[in-house]
Amino acid sequence: MALVYIVEDDVDIREMEAYALSSAGLSVESFPESKAFFQAVRTRIPDLVLLDVMLPGEDGMTVLRHLRADAATQAVPIIMVTAKTSEADKVRGLDSGADDYLTKPFGVMELVSRCKALLRRAHRKSAVLAFESIELDDDRHCVTVDGRETELTFKEYGLLKFLLENSGTPVTRDRLMEAVWGFAFTGETRTVDMHIKTLRKKLGPAGALIETVRNVGYRIGR
Repeated sequence: MALVYIVEDDVDIREMEAYALSSAGLSVESFPESKAFFQAVRTRIPDLVLLDVMLPGEDGMTVLRHLRADAATQAVPIIMVTAKTSEADKVRGLDSGADDYLTKPFGVMELVSRCKALLRRAHRKSAVLAFESIELDDDRHCVTVDGRETELTFKEYGLLKFLLENSGTPVTRDRLMEAVWGFAFTGETRTVDMHIKTLRKKLGPAGALIETVRNVGYRIGR
């Protein structure tokens, strides 16, 4: 289920957006300002961000620039939402890295349609995940290192894919267990650690790109 983060200070609009997207089968978390939003991003990167321009404190354009400047979030699809209707405002947002633009007031059906369309485009683009010499083609279920194919087990492939999808973000062992094994088994770290060990070995020198984050878990990229 795709995860959407909503950043909107107007509680009525925020609740309307959250209800519409949840009813459409999306997972939603909402934030009234940027500080709480960035705290959540550090824990989990969303599949899409619905970002209001006029926010208390740090405005939406500043938030957008921060997201695009960070390697971990630079490819996350972002829809800007604003009451501003001038063409110049829309161009400024799109030129700063927004993927789409919604002007208030807007219809619920249009909101859902645009979010789903952007998620579909992002899914097609993200079929290939890469970091330095490692490339994972999810359509072909193939991993290459420096252009040479590397055979991985199903679990090793799942671990590598999840780490690449969260590139730059430390991922806990519990999250890896839940994502790859399909259940949460709090405190069971040995299984993850052993699979990471064999994954690093199969990746050769590129295995060093999987960093151990002390007291947390693992990370690819910064």
